[in-house]
Amino acid sequence: MSDQTAPAPTRDYSKTLFLPRTEFPMRAGLPVREPLLLERWAATDLYRQIRVQAAGRPKFVLHDGPPYANGNIHIGTALNKILKDVIVRAQGTLGYDANYVPGWDCHGLPIEWKIEEQYRAKGRSKDDVPVIEFRQECRTFAGHWLDVQRAEFKRLGVTGDWDHPYVTMSFPAEAAIARELMTFAMTGQLYRGSKPVMWSVVEKTALAEAEVEYEDHVSDTIFAAFRPTAGASGDLADARVVIWTTTPWTMPGNRAVAYSKRVAYGLYRVTAAADENWAKVGDSYILADTLAASVFAAARVEGFERLRDVAAVDLAGLTLAHPLAGHVPGYDFAVPLLDGEHVTDEAGTGFVHTAPGHGREDFEVWTANGRALAARGIETRIPYTVDADGALTEEAPGFTGKLVLNHKGEKGDANKAVVAALIEAGTLVARGTLKHSYPHSWRSKKPVIFRNTPQWFIGMDKPVETLDGRTLRDVALRSIEETQWVPPQGKNRINGMVGNRPDWVVSRQRAWGVPITVFVKRGTHEVLRDEAVNARIAAAFQAEGADAWFTDADGARFLAPDYDPAEYEKVTDVLDVWFDSGSTHAFVLDDPEQFPGLSGVKRRRDGGSDTVMYLEGSDQHRGWFQSSLLESAGTRGRAPYDIVLTHGFVLDPKGLKMSKSKGNVVAPQNVIKDSGADILRLWVAASDYADDLRIGPEIIKTFAETYRKLRNSIRWMLGSLAHFEPGTEIAQADLPELERLIRHRLAELDGEIREAYASFDTKRVVALLNGFMTGDLSAFYFDVRKDVLYCDPASSPVRRAALQIIDETFRRITIWLAPVLAFTAEEAWLDRYPSETGSVHLQTLPETPASWRDEALAARWQKIRRVRRVVTGALEIERTAKRIGASLEAAPTVFIADDELRAAVEGVDFADICITSAIRIVDGEGPAEAFRLEDVRGVAVVSALAEGRKCARSWRVTPEVGSDPDYPDVTPRDARALREWDAAQGAADAA
Repeated sequence: MSDQTAPAPTRDYSKTLFLPRTEFPMRAGLPVREPLLLERWAATDLYRQIRVQAAGRPKFVLHDGPPYANGNIHIGTALNKILKDVIVRAQGTLGYDANYVPGWDCHGLPIEWKIEEQYRAKGRSKDDVPVIEFRQECRTFAGHWLDVQRAEFKRLGVTGDWDHPYVTMSFPAEAAIARELMTFAMTGQLYRGSKPVMWSVVEKTALAEAEVEYEDHVSDTIFAAFRPTAGASGDLADARVVIWTTTPWTMPGNRAVAYSKRVAYGLYRVTAAADENWAKVGDSYILADTLAASVFAAARVEGFERLRDVAAVDLAGLTLAHPLAGHVPGYDFAVPLLDGEHVTDEAGTGFVHTAPGHGREDFEVWTANGRALAARGIETRIPYTVDADGALTEEAPGFTGKLVLNHKGEKGDANKAVVAALIEAGTLVARGTLKHSYPHSWRSKKPVIFRNTPQWFIGMDKPVETLDGRTLRDVALRSIEETQWVPPQGKNRINGMVGNRPDWVVSRQRAWGVPITVFVKRGTHEVLRDEAVNARIAAAFQAEGADAWFTDADGARFLAPDYDPAEYEKVTDVLDVWFDSGSTHAFVLDDPEQFPGLSGVKRRRDGGSDTVMYLEGSDQHRGWFQSSLLESAGTRGRAPYDIVLTHGFVLDPKGLKMSKSKGNVVAPQNVIKDSGADILRLWVAASDYADDLRIGPEIIKTFAETYRKLRNSIRWMLGSLAHFEPGTEIAQADLPELERLIRHRLAELDGEIREAYASFDTKRVVALLNGFMTGDLSAFYFDVRKDVLYCDPASSPVRRAALQIIDETFRRITIWLAPVLAFTAEEAWLDRYPSETGSVHLQTLPETPASWRDEALAARWQKIRRVRRVVTGALEIERTAKRIGASLEAAPTVFIADDELRAAVEGVDFADICITSAIRIVDGEGPAEAFRLEDVRGVAVVSALAEGRKCARSWRVTPEVGSDPDYPDVTPRDARALREWDAAQGAADAA
């Protein structure tokens, strides 16, 4: 018989239970609690404590890639800074002196553009303002946003030397940047030349590849015919070479036509066409065979025939006339045919219009043939056909003043004028439009043009004496091989970019930046190389900042008394900001006076034990990673980093780019206000940052729920540990099996988490801890041990062992979690270990004895838990059918036909493990109606109600209830616990 209704208790037994007791709240309240922890960290100077404690350890320096100080942070910035902080904190727990100095990029177009926007709103022009005044406004603007961003980064929980960040506009930084530039000048790597560069007409400056983004753009297209003037005979003399271009405005700059030896060409004749066609019946054209049909279709030719092959050797000897020759003055020059590697027969005509002032490949094929062209009497000078305002110059005869783009970035009248001239000249074959991907300035969002401009370059392929005769490209490529890339595919990406990049354009025609601090001998291209002059420049910048360059009209303060200023031109261009940020290693990692906390770094390649990491988004392979590599390789012969880690971009839940117009922007400020920074930190750490990350309201809710489960596990441990008495620990050999199993798991996790943190695999850390805390602890160990912890006598060895294990587990989990959940781990740590100045972030990973590992025990308990899954599955069915309320009302029979599984559960109190009042193990398959799980063969469960009375204290159902006459409504175990409790209370009352 079973009486599962407990008799009315003779006393309030709840007061005798060791229930969890903690002030650690179930509801996190992170938006309120996190700022209080930030105040504590500031008051206790936690950053300085960490530095003092870590002194003397191997250094791990995560050198910050500087964000622009020009607006509030966005979700991508939050991802970047949180990931950096997780890695820095993790390296600290691994035993490194992991110092993080945040930095800001304060020069350049993004900030200058903001000030110009303010001017335009007030009807002012930058040109009407003294340059020093304009620069001061830029400095003030940058300083304001630096402070705003600093507060936002700190709110994310990012630790670092926030009181002493590096700032590229500080005087020492500007002096250091100038010194780096002058080093390139002294070694002969810096030169002034001209090249086609991407140019923003709106912003009136050259742009680096990292400053453009590719957007859809509709371009005018033309097919134009070139007449042979020399080298042609027979039917080729009357043929025309046809080119196709999406930039008709570049035709005045045409100086050659490129072909390819790899392409099959033919001579074609028009046999049928409308009278109004530009391509007339009888006209013959040389075209790539694979493209002929598409060319004639574009020209609305109704019929054509192929006459014969045209060999590459025939093309090589041809000289052509410009399509405007004889119709517009100024174009009566020879146009050679040049073999080009870039020519294909995938689109166009198989021939490429070559304007060396308007394209990289055009420039390269023209200059590569320069000597041979000069020998043929062909002028090799590259004309400047477009000015800074996007207008065609006098070097584009017949089109001077025509606009490629206007000041708003809109299409001007140049294309129309050129097309009209070609029609009049009778050399236009066809025209149309094409929608394609085209580079736009990422600031103004307007298309850029390619124009030949005088610029300053750092040569990639010049042998350099200070680099042991190697070129900058050689040194950079070797340095890439010596660097660890995370993920590994980053190596291939930057290797291809550096291997194929042109010379580095380092000049910009702007006002807000570090000037190119060189003087050029008038009438020559000779750069003055004088260490004394350089020293005077650096000293002035150190004291006054880069403004010193602009306050001295002719450079006399730097040149005199050694040189006559009248004989030298003072360069007024400023440095590309990528050179600024690429130089940051020089004034952050190499300046012990400004950053003493980073002094003495001795990298592994130098025989030391220190490591320098760079970490940014994957777009920085062409940006900061590359500019830093080139700058350091050119001045020091090596990369400035040992490890480069890249992360993806943040997209919405559908994988779309975020934009205000789509309404899918997630602002980190809003997430923090609603949910707390730790939710964002958990999202970052748990994501596969090597790929693009996704975020939206539902994703945030998912991580909030994961966080809730982790927090509840921590809270339960804290509540249970309120009853833990240090000094009552039990030796490993005397621990119950279940406690030894948890120790084994802690030992396993210790190695796995160390390895994951060391390899920057934060998602694995989160996965390991989430699986352990929700699966091994909350759903298993805590569940099983609640009865022992709440109801066993205070002196119970099993209860003491469980509390000991929970104490060991809590300590490890909070330290393991601290890099990720910086606020929550601190809150839990201080609840357990109250202190005026203590912090979980002062801890390193605790050593876990190897003796805790027990593979045989773990294998056995894996089998036990498989059998337990079948039992809990059967009980859930009984609970759903309302045949039982709690599992303690059950006493199932478990049939085990599998010998290994049956042997595993022998000797274990399986009723305790399954949280039932009794259980019976039977050898065999069990009846057909028994409950089974498909993936646990050989186990069947038949449910039944437990026999006996229900204990009024622990709610176990057993015939033993009432065995102790002093405690008639409880089990003997509970009677012992009550007797101890009463004795302890009596002693307390007597005292």
